[in-house]
Amino acid sequence: MSMKIRLARGGSKKRPHYSIVAADSRMARDGRFIEKLGTYNPLLAKDNEERVKMDLDRAKYWLSHGAQPTDRVARMLENAGVLVKKDRANLKKGVPGKKATARATEKSAKEAALAEAAAAPAPAPVEEPAADEAAAE
Repeated sequence: MSMKIRLARGGSKKRPHYSIVAADSRMARDGRFIEKLGTYNPLLAKDNEERVKMDLDRAKYWLSHGAQPTDRVARMLENAGVLVKKDRANLKKGVPGKKATARATEKSAKEAALAEAAAAPAPAPVEEPAADEAAAE
């Protein structure tokens, strides 16, 4: 039997509340579970102690028996010091999208045109003799 430590959603619409459970991986997300290990309330502030409550001894027990935590639960266990932190790299996080790239190239083209116009020497104005000087001659 393949075991998972995962979140089971509860709460009403737009007011989520999760239970951290050890369950058979074949069961539905909110379906039958073996044991409730704790709770997670994402509506609370990140530094609030009530945000994640978990029985760490039971979580260690299930991990020692081969239960695989989901990504979110693994992060909670890493923060609690039960699991070793993994290096995660979201390589696409800093890459701008199509429209942002198009805007950036458009902006750089405009700036290049302005810089080119400013760098080109302006033609020196031709000084015409004043009307008084022309009449005097």
